Amino acid sequence: MPALFSVLRFLLTLALLGSLARADYRGALVLDAASGAILHEENADAPSPPASVTKLMTFLIVHDAIAAGRIRLDTPVTANAADQSMGGTQVFLAAGETLPVEELLFAVMVESANDAAHALAIPVAGSREAFVAAMNARAQALGMRNTVFRTPHGLPPSSRDASDGDLTTPRDLALLARELVSKTDVLRYSSVRARLFGEGVRTTPQPMRNHNKLITTVEGCDGLKTGFTRAAGFCLVATAQRGTKRVIVAVMGSPDAKTRDAHVRRLIEEGFAKIPETSVFTGAPVSLTPVEAISKSQPKADETPSVRFVLPPR
Repeated sequence: MPALFSVLRFLLTLALLGSLARADYRGALVLDAASGAILHEENADAPSPPASVTKLMTFLIVHDAIAAGRIRLDTPVTANAADQSMGGTQVFLAAGETLPVEELLFAVMVESANDAAHALAIPVAGSREAFVAAMNARAQALGMRNTVFRTPHGLPPSSRDASDGDLTTPRDLALLARELVSKTDVLRYSSVRARLFGEGVRTTPQPMRNHNKLITTVEGCDGLKTGFTRAAGFCLVATAQRGTKRVIVAVMGSPDAKTRDAHVRRLIEEGFAKIPETSVFTGAPVSLTPVEAISKSQPKADETPSVRFVLPPR
């Protein structure tokens, strides 16, 4: 009898593993950005690490500080040793290097730079801890009930226990994305395909390329943010506008980038088909930044592992 139980347990494990291997994502939610109406949801309240999608809240906290007059886009930010040692995807800030807030925001949204996200915390909130507290307060104010932030960048905790890191859900991320596209100029940053970081400041500016490939392959797609760690899987919060309609899609926990992008693309198309013709999105005005030329000889951003982290978040 024990042998039979062992066999049954083994078969059940194989079935579960097979199911997980076939899963397209852990959870997803699609919103009409104009009305907030839910167009599709699946496991939308399942908590999971968001990886670098965390940086959407980082952007919102910086935007709030600018709107309140506490900082400006041209406020100089001097990197420190902690910023320099962040690891993962980065723009390789050096301790003592000074760049304006705006340049760091481009690094956060285009290159998904962990060091840039970390560097913004002190000028905005006085400390990293205060910045994270502001992130959580803003999340609660938006109704993000199943979210807790612990970093401004989304890197995994040193314990490698996902429960010790940032956690959120597709529903909460969709709420955050709607706030961003409705009330901030986030699309000015998230729609940039390529840009040079540190031009006019560094001797050799760093090429940056947007990790969100849908902005070049899906009609009307102009944001928002990708994310990846082993614990998080491949995540993406995307948005697109066609005519007066704007759709928001949040997908978490895909097994690979190709699968993630394919299903976000499908959900965008299905979302537009479900949005009523009477829907009119009126978000914050956006002044798109021209794509900066990057030499073909320069390496493209990819999923190459970093030295410090085996699989850096995007």
